[in-house]
Amino acid sequence: MTFRVYFVTPDGASDDLVLAAVQGGATAVQLRDKQASDAAMIAQARRLRARLAPLGVPLIVNDRLAVVLAARADGLHIGQSDGDPLRMRAALGPATILGLSIETGAQLAAVPPGAVDYLGIGPVRATATKPDHAAPLGMDGLARIVRAAPVPAVAIGGIGAADISELKQMGCAGIAVVSAIASAPDPEAAARDLARTWSHA
Repeated sequence: MTFRVYFVTPDGASDDLVLAAVQGGATAVQLRDKQASDAAMIAQARRLRARLAPLGVPLIVNDRLAVVLAARADGLHIGQSDGDPLRMRAALGPATILGLSIETGAQLAAVPPGAVDYLGIGPVRATATKPDHAAPLGMDGLARIVRAAPVPAVAIGGIGAADISELKQMGCAGIAVVSAIASAPDPEAAARDLARTWSHA
C-alpha cells in the first residue's frame, strides 16, 4: 500500500470529492463519517470501491468493522477507543489492511506485534477537523514515535504541503489530510500539489 497522500474524508463527503482527490494524486482514501448510518456508509463504500479498485487506490473505512465486512473494503482504521487490534485482525483476516491511530509513545509500545499494517500518528498540530483530539505532538514528538514505529507511519493533524520535506526526512510513509483537500477551492488541484510536493521532496 502506498501512503504518500492519504485522504481522510470529512463527514458527509460526496463521491465526487473523493474521486477528485484521487484524480489529483491521493494514493489512499479513508472513508470517515461519524454521522452516517452503517447502511449509508456501506452503500457509499461499495460505490467508491468499485471506482477506486481499478485505479489501485485502497479504500479504508474508519472505525466501523461491519461496514468493512459488508462492503468488502480494503481496510479498517481504528482509534485507541475503537476496539482491540488483535480482535479486529481476527475478524478481518490477514489480507485486509488494518491501521491504528497513535497519540503517544506509550500507545506505540502497547501495539500488539503483527496486528496492524500501518500507524496514523498525531495530531502533529491542533486541528479544527477533530476538536476532541489529543495534545499535539509537534514535529519532535512525531519524530520520536516515527523512529520507533515497527510499521509504516503516516502523519496527521494540521499539516500540509509545506511540511512534507521534513516529514519525509524523518521517515514518514505519507501525509494524511482532511481539510487540506476537502476545504480547498479545487480539491483535485490541492491533492495534485500534495502529490507533486511529496514526489519532489
